[in-house]
Amino acid sequence: MMKRRQFLSTSGAALAAGSFSSAKVAAETGKRPNLLIIHCDELNFRTLGCYRETLSPEQALMWGPQAVCDTPHIDALAGEGTLCTKFYAATPVCSPSRSSFMTGHYPQNTPVTNNNVPMADEVVTFAHAFAKAGYATGYSGKWHLDGDGKPEWEPQRRFGFDDNRFMFNRGHWKQFEITDDGPRVKARDAKDHPTYSVEGADETSFATDWLVDRTIEFIDDHKAEPFCYMVAIPDPHGPDTVRAPYDTLYDDSVVKKPRTYGKDAASAPSWAKPQAKCPWKMASYHGMIKCIDDNVGRLVAALKERDLFENTIVVFTADHGDMRGEHHRQNKGIPLEASAKVPFVIRGPGAIEKGGRIDAAMNTTDFLPTILSLAGVSHESEVAGRNLAPWFRAEKQAGEDEDLTFFRGTSAPGSKTGWFGAVTSRHKLILSNQDDPWLLDLEADPDELINHLDHPDQSDTVKRLAKALLNYATIQGDPCLENPVTGETLRKLAGAA
Repeated sequence: MMKRRQFLSTSGAALAAGSFSSAKVAAETGKRPNLLIIHCDELNFRTLGCYRETLSPEQALMWGPQAVCDTPHIDALAGEGTLCTKFYAATPVCSPSRSSFMTGHYPQNTPVTNNNVPMADEVVTFAHAFAKAGYATGYSGKWHLDGDGKPEWEPQRRFGFDDNRFMFNRGHWKQFEITDDGPRVKARDAKDHPTYSVEGADETSFATDWLVDRTIEFIDDHKAEPFCYMVAIPDPHGPDTVRAPYDTLYDDSVVKKPRTYGKDAASAPSWAKPQAKCPWKMASYHGMIKCIDDNVGRLVAALKERDLFENTIVVFTADHGDMRGEHHRQNKGIPLEASAKVPFVIRGPGAIEKGGRIDAAMNTTDFLPTILSLAGVSHESEVAGRNLAPWFRAEKQAGEDEDLTFFRGTSAPGSKTGWFGAVTSRHKLILSNQDDPWLLDLEADPDELINHLDHPDQSDTVKRLAKALLNYATIQGDPCLENPVTGETLRKLAGAA
């Protein structure tokens, strides 16, 4: 098995076919495209209008027909670009997902397999590649890849983001300000310690607005050169609070319990058991989403005013989802849709398909090779993620073997316990050392309540996904394969025992 450090440093062929040099893009377009990534934290995909349009009414309106939030600015990006309906977090928890998004590697090889694990010094991010290609690079907002520091402004290890003055490592702060000593959390307690209080927040201090202001400032500073910037908004992660007027826009009295709220605990695997306490209200959460959408509109307007929009790739996404009461659960960390599937919308110049929709499965490891190819930025290192740029250019559609990706749960680095799985646009095969294997069929059971593993019509699917999961775990060194229970079960399903 390949050691992590050896795996990360492997050099060789360029990324998958379809990548090309930035020089070629510049020659064809006259100008290299900018990149702006808007990255949210813990965002349930059903809260966005463009995603509700891809679902049946019962799946789209999970909290009732009146408990919806209009998101016209994000929807417009989707309408003018491409929307991915099956974009998954490689691990649906903050730090691991972010590490895979940044590097194109699975979390166990970064080695961020749980929150607050520092990312290894030697990993190469997409920002490294853009900086090497001559781009101005910057980052503002939540980072969560530098260990325990909280908030820890401007971490010393920049990972390719030259301007990280407004990057903070941890926390879901609601207010910021700039002082003579630099940025800080504005809300303070009696001992001058930072707090999560939203009291007194306005359009100049509330976290989402403040970070977008910093983004626009960066754009102004670098509008004469190609730039790559990521703004990582800490909302809509809890605490579920938002500034006025967004705090009163929505009404919890019209919110219904999700259709899976009353699930039977006895029939659920360990990774999907109902939680003892599970709030399911949505008004404040929708308020945070509405504030995010309005700020997406601000960013688009700023790009247009500076005549940059048509030459800027804009990505809207998140690190993971939020159950929001589905399956009587809150937060994330499990392979069910509301936790593991996240929005991914991309709009940009060149051949990125307008009004496109990709239904094949992909995950956060695929971002780095794909975005570098779409931007025409070269990369010399081998990564686990796939270059899916041809899908976004509508040059090809995914075949059955390509409609496939993988994800895993959290653990201590090197731990052999927990769940991992293979996922397609229709199926999920999930294994863990605590449960019987599960096969979810999203076509037959979109609520994800039934184990289809022993259904006679699913035997070929089970074997195909098991073989793929075994291959992934072997090549990527997933420690779950080394667990005697999980490993033996997987080999039997794959016909390799």
